[in-house]
Amino acid sequence: MCDEWRPYVSVAARRRQAEREMAKLEKKGHPVSPVVIEGRAIARAFWGKAWCDNLERYSDYANRLPRGRTYVRNGSVVDLQVAPGEIKALVSGSEIYKVAVKVTPLPKARWSSICKDCAGAIDSLVELLQGRFSKGVMERVCQQRTGLFPSPVEIKLSCSCPDWASMCKHVAAVLYGIGARLDEQPELLFKLREVDEKELIARAGKGLPLAKKGPASEKVLDGGDLSELFGLEMAQGAQSETEAPNKKVKPRRAKRLAGTKEKAARATSSKSVRRRASGKRSRAKAFDPHPTETCVHARPRSSVRRRLRAWHPVP
Repeated sequence: MCDEWRPYVSVAARRRQAEREMAKLEKKGHPVSPVVIEGRAIARAFWGKAWCDNLERYSDYANRLPRGRTYVRNGSVVDLQVAPGEIKALVSGSEIYKVAVKVTPLPKARWSSICKDCAGAIDSLVELLQGRFSKGVMERVCQQRTGLFPSPVEIKLSCSCPDWASMCKHVAAVLYGIGARLDEQPELLFKLREVDEKELIARAGKGLPLAKKGPASEKVLDGGDLSELFGLEMAQGAQSETEAPNKKVKPRRAKRLAGTKEKAARATSSKSVRRRASGKRSRAKAFDPHPTETCVHARPRSSVRRRLRAWHPVP
């Protein structure tokens, strides 16, 4: 008996049925991941929109997709799980139906071609998953039959409902549910096609030429040339002289270094002489026990001698 002839079930009744089914699955320990859509738009980000656009471009699905959009919007997709190469879902209709969508792995040759064409155009994994890249990369990834998204030939559909068509409204709801899920988890597309999204980033730096040649020798200034040009003593030159004694030194530079060493030696010797003289004076001052008394043998000053002669004239 065809599904269209079954008794009509309202949206509210389907939602209550879906809630009961989710409660049963949670009690059994099965992870439940329903598709929840807010508003009219099923997908808003790049990967979700690209998935939905890929479905609608094929005439094989044109007649069945509109009813699937209605089902996914009213919350009929109770559970949706994405695994490598396979999608399993539960859809609430007249009863709960099991839907399975199998997708063939992406051929290695096609994946290598995509990575090669997109090399250097994607800067980071975040930009890749957020769909923030150039228009050329978008067109290459979304190419019909040669891009990342599967064609009808690469998709096998099955549903437990009695509808004779392979693309029933429950399957269509699941396919649109994948687009909504890619808005939240875009990495699931690469998981479904069994490829590693990091390879697009890893190959971004390949093929770039590496600079192996250094600057020309005539464009590099020697340390001695710099010292003569600016009138400075280059520390690097002094270090190289001590490390490599056999290295030849220019005459002008050798004379300047010798003069500098001689000046340093003179300054050091004069400082030591001044230190010794100051030390002797300080010791002499410290040795005098009676600094206020006049020595007996000391000769009086000339003014004192004149006064003495005035008091005691010489006969």
